[in-house]
Amino acid sequence: MIHTNTSIRVRYGETDPMKYVYYGNYAEYFEVARVELFRSLGMSYDEIEKRGIFLPVSEYKIKYLKPALYDQLLEIRTYVRKIPGIRIEFDYEIYNEENVKITEASTTLFFLDSQTNKIVKCPDYLMELIEKKWNPEL
Repeated sequence: MIHTNTSIRVRYGETDPMKYVYYGNYAEYFEVARVELFRSLGMSYDEIEKRGIFLPVSEYKIKYLKPALYDQLLEIRTYVRKIPGIRIEFDYEIYNEENVKITEASTTLFFLDSQTNKIVKCPDYLMELIEKKWNPEL
């Protein structure tokens, strides 16, 4: 398993009139967390794309347990629990400043060759980085 933590402070423009984070903004938070997970492996999302691989989202699930509020510092815990094949699955948990879990979510992305527009398996260069950081005991 691979695990990273990413912090995001809720900005006013991300909230509704009740100062709750608008539900559509959570997808952006998870994207930030995914990008940081790849960076922690040693490769930026941009570099993956420059090497000819796109990662479109094919599935997104979310469960809101409590609202995230304006100006709260959120911690997004991101997990890859399975070695990727043609897909890579991410699980997320968001915690507020009181360390209360407020959201659970998951996304599934697939590896797409940018030249052929065909689904491919996780490229070897990325798999090597994943295997270096893989910790089955997490």
